[in-house]
Amino acid sequence: MSRPDIRARLARLPRPRTLRARLTAGLVVLLAVSCAAVGVAAVVELNGFLTQRLDEQLAQVGTRFPESLEHNGRLPDDHDGDEYGDTRRTATGTFGARLLNGTVTNKGLIRSGDPAADLNVDLTARDAARLARVPVDGRPHTVELSALDDYRVVASAGRDGDVLMVGLPLEPVQATVHRLELVAASVFGLALVVAGVAGACWVRWSLRPLSRVAATATRVSELPLASGEVALPPRAPDADPGGEVGRVAAAFNRMLGHVEDALTKRHAVEERLRRFAADASHELRTPVASVRGHAELALLHPGPVPPEVTRALERITAESARMGEMVDDLLLLARLDAGRPLERHPVDLTRLVLDAVTDARATGPGHRWTLDLPEEPVTVPGDTHRLHQVLANLLANARLHTPAGTKVTVTLETEAGAAVVSVHDDGPGVPEEVRPGVFERFTRAEHRRPTDASGSGAGLGLSIVAAVAEAHGGSVGLQSGPGSTTFRISLPS
Repeated sequence: MSRPDIRARLARLPRPRTLRARLTAGLVVLLAVSCAAVGVAAVVELNGFLTQRLDEQLAQVGTRFPESLEHNGRLPDDHDGDEYGDTRRTATGTFGARLLNGTVTNKGLIRSGDPAADLNVDLTARDAARLARVPVDGRPHTVELSALDDYRVVASAGRDGDVLMVGLPLEPVQATVHRLELVAASVFGLALVVAGVAGACWVRWSLRPLSRVAATATRVSELPLASGEVALPPRAPDADPGGEVGRVAAAFNRMLGHVEDALTKRHAVEERLRRFAADASHELRTPVASVRGHAELALLHPGPVPPEVTRALERITAESARMGEMVDDLLLLARLDAGRPLERHPVDLTRLVLDAVTDARATGPGHRWTLDLPEEPVTVPGDTHRLHQVLANLLANARLHTPAGTKVTVTLETEAGAAVVSVHDDGPGVPEEVRPGVFERFTRAEHRRPTDASGSGAGLGLSIVAAVAEAHGGSVGLQSGPGSTTFRISLPS
């Protein structure tokens, strides 16, 4: 398997995501490694110790049993009490064999302590070959016998040029070691479970201040910080300033203090700008109206007036009317920014759409205006005048920023308890650089038709659309591309 494949498989393994889970997993892994090291060391040491004891027993057994195999379990002079003694005192499970020229000539196994009755043992050809390969060095070696399992055997040279082999079973050693492995696995497994639960509780308790900081940060991230007065949530609880978590909490609280100061100053500046816009708009309404009135009065003069003066008076009247509309729009935006409530009455949105499209047909005869209305009337709570202004602004925007012959489709439908008005045109679309701020104030597209002098042209129309929609609890959106532009307004019904 290549290294990239290994890395890819490792990357797909589940990993803990939270800091608490990682710390707990790290603690459990370290404890598991420690337990495994202790368990392996204990098993290896015990296995070596028991094997050494078994080797000592083999040294005590000597070659008496394999020598006795030629005489049915007794040496020729056993009854005389010579140096060999009685083989019936040999331990149960002792294996003996006599080999001559690599061939097993005699073999026996003590099963019940009576060598004469227990000499018979069946060895396979493979077992005999394994016995023949044991070095004749008088040192213990491990041999696996298919008929008898694992044995620890010693091979020594006999008096007649033969090889005498004696062995003891490894089963007691292996059983003891396996029991230790089982006990160690059970104890260490239980210790890991307990340590994991206790470690998780400890880590959770230790990271409580950090969790509170995260919860506070989450609440702050959910606040609308772009505009308006913002009330930040309470600060994160203080923790031990000497620890890392305490320093993080303290730094986070200081940052929230700076953010709160900045938001307070920003809100104060916004309030001053709103008051200025509202006051300026209110104060400008009277002089603008006066200028317009005087210009219209001058145009009504019965005497002869030079054409240049007449043209100037007409321009003064038109520009004063345009400025009056701009002042009214600014005053409306200032009132909406201040949170002043709009009227709330049942509004027949279907009738408003019909009237707005009828007005648009009269104003823009060069465009193709189509309607897509539901069979049943759609009613929403709101301000009739402001909603009509929204529709008029959207249709005027489509008329002013698309060439003659453009098809404009106005659709009214209901979706999930809301009334949705869509204004779609197949014109050139909104420029990409204008789209992010298309609903901001004084945003103007460069490809407006210069031949059409109607409308304010100050870039306030779509900002009024967005402000009025938000004041009604709705939303506005834009999807635009070459040959397809759609403005959508959603109003709660």
